Amino acid sequence: MLWYGIMAGIGMAMVMPAQATVEASGEQGFVTLQSVVIDADASTVYGLLASPGRWWSDSHTFSGDSANMTMDLRAGGCFCETLPGAGGPAGSVEHARVVFVQSGKRLRLTGALGPLQTEAVTGALDLALEPVGKSVRVSMTYVVGGYFRSDARALAPLVDHVLGEQLAGLKRAAEAPPS
Repeated sequence: MLWYGIMAGIGMAMVMPAQATVEASGEQGFVTLQSVVIDADASTVYGLLASPGRWWSDSHTFSGDSANMTMDLRAGGCFCETLPGAGGPAGSVEHARVVFVQSGKRLRLTGALGPLQTEAVTGALDLALEPVGKSVRVSMTYVVGGYFRSDARALAPLVDHVLGEQLAGLKRAAEAPPS
């Protein structure tokens, strides 16, 4: 359950996207927005989304290893994680469900990520890819609302930080030299 480490990880210096902000927040929800320009084409970046093990942070998984994560890029597809155990899988986690796919342009998921799963909330995570010359701008918006046992305004910057870390990981993976 390392996703819960977001509270402790806030003080650590991390590579962040060029733009990150909590757009709005209140007692019952929040909106975060991240944006980064990646030196790769849209189809390469979009294809990389299907392999979260290459760009999602190990420290923000339930298993401690992002290699256990998958994302099926089709409507109804799962952004899921296998929880390994002795002799086979010990369980699994559905982080979000894919609800909209426009190959190379947009991916939208719904779900309460990480520790938000224990609250009566849901979220819409929208990833938009827009060509910028030979690069692509990836904008990530996460809108979360519902019943929080505590004030959602306190969670908003923490979630924003964690999502920024993931977008920075996507950028690193997409710009890495071929191996």
